[in-house]
Amino acid sequence: MGWLSSSGITPYLIFLVFVTTLGPLQFGYHLAELNAPQAVVTCEKKSIGSTSALGGLPQCLPMSPSQFGVVSSIYTLGGFVGALLAGPVSTKYGRLLTLRLTTVFFVLGPVAETLASGITVLSLGRFLSGIGSGAAIVVGPIYVSEVAPPPSRGFFGAFTQVMTNVGILLTQTLGYFWSRDSMWRWILAGAGFIGALQLAGLLAVPESPIWLAEHRQRNQARRVLQRIRGPDANIDAEIEGWRASAAPAAEEESLLSAPSETSAPTQSVTILQAVKDPYYRPAIVAVVGVMLAQQFTGVNSIVMYSVSLLQGILPTGAALLTILTSAINLGITLACTPLPDRIGRKTCLLISISAMGFSSMLLALGFALDQQVLSAIATLLFVASFAAGLGPVPFMLASELVGPEAVGAAQSWALSANWTATFIVAQFFPVLNTALGGHGKVYWIFTAMAVLLGFFIYRYVPETKGKANADEVWGRVARRED
Repeated sequence: MGWLSSSGITPYLIFLVFVTTLGPLQFGYHLAELNAPQAVVTCEKKSIGSTSALGGLPQCLPMSPSQFGVVSSIYTLGGFVGALLAGPVSTKYGRLLTLRLTTVFFVLGPVAETLASGITVLSLGRFLSGIGSGAAIVVGPIYVSEVAPPPSRGFFGAFTQVMTNVGILLTQTLGYFWSRDSMWRWILAGAGFIGALQLAGLLAVPESPIWLAEHRQRNQARRVLQRIRGPDANIDAEIEGWRASAAPAAEEESLLSAPSETSAPTQSVTILQAVKDPYYRPAIVAVVGVMLAQQFTGVNSIVMYSVSLLQGILPTGAALLTILTSAINLGITLACTPLPDRIGRKTCLLISISAMGFSSMLLALGFALDQQVLSAIATLLFVASFAAGLGPVPFMLASELVGPEAVGAAQSWALSANWTATFIVAQFFPVLNTALGGHGKVYWIFTAMAVLLGFFIYRYVPETKGKANADEVWGRVARRED
């Protein structure tokens, strides 16, 4: 453990990262929770495997495919709301309070879902769960970035996607065993238990030291950072880095609210200021574009619809292939966590999206030729390519492309774009796939999107690896007060 402590990686830091990333775990969990049990929930089938009775609850909720699409996609609308609100709230009131508020939605949402007797209550539960997930995906990466040692921020930043994949794998596995009778309700209830566990863990989590320092609580910030790094760690250089990044920040009044009565050395940048100000606009364009690339290359067509999509060519193995896909997604993400710090964020993105485009083409061919082996391999390669870069890296960029005064606004823009794109895929993928006649023709569109968005990343997204602050990333002179 000596080398860990010397690098600033302590057991307490690992605990903080684990508790914080239970939010991204919930994001993945809810994203995929209806994939395996879709046919059972909608009364199409009694089970997808061996049967087992569980009485006392309605076995299923009759709904048409379009109604099921609404129930699935309304989760992303809640995510959009949560993402939009979380950045400003976390900037003004702190990362910790915002994280604790997300757990309220992580408990209330699953309770409504589990006890739903109709589509309306089920949709409400999904919407509440989406709010918590959207907020957690904004605030979680910010908090992790602010407590992680600077040389290891890429490594720890990747755990947002790692835990998202853990959530997907967990719910897909539970779905394989519990997609029968009324037992699918236990899948939905599981998220509530995780939410309660996170709330308990957050009672032992401190406020972000960088947020404390930005709000003139530097003594408290030093104490928190010392506790995170260890009693013998030298934290002077890291604290000096805070001052360097905070010094050139602009002090502007909020466009969305009156100036805070709490004095602070730097006025937070709002979501409107961030996109209007040429100083921040390139960062907003970059993070929004990368988030759109993450979704419009089609990964959630596998996460949310793989069982129904693959059953046509793999009638007996679709559910198991989905679990294997989720496991490979998690394994590749874990194996690739050092890559952003070694070869760079941009390089990871370009390799990932290129491989996804190729895999998407193979998947389209596999469906068209009715080749089970090719389709299965292409599905695994498709998800593995995503996990290698396009999965984890986008969540790191917002905190690296702007200064701390604008990171909340940047994350809100990024995640709002992400949730909007996720909604579009969730709502319209089945419709588009059917309109094109099925047989995976929609993956030709995802192939084209990979080419176009890959060019965007090459042209407009800068490398952040090894850069001390946002000004160095963009190669500009630091902005100073007049």
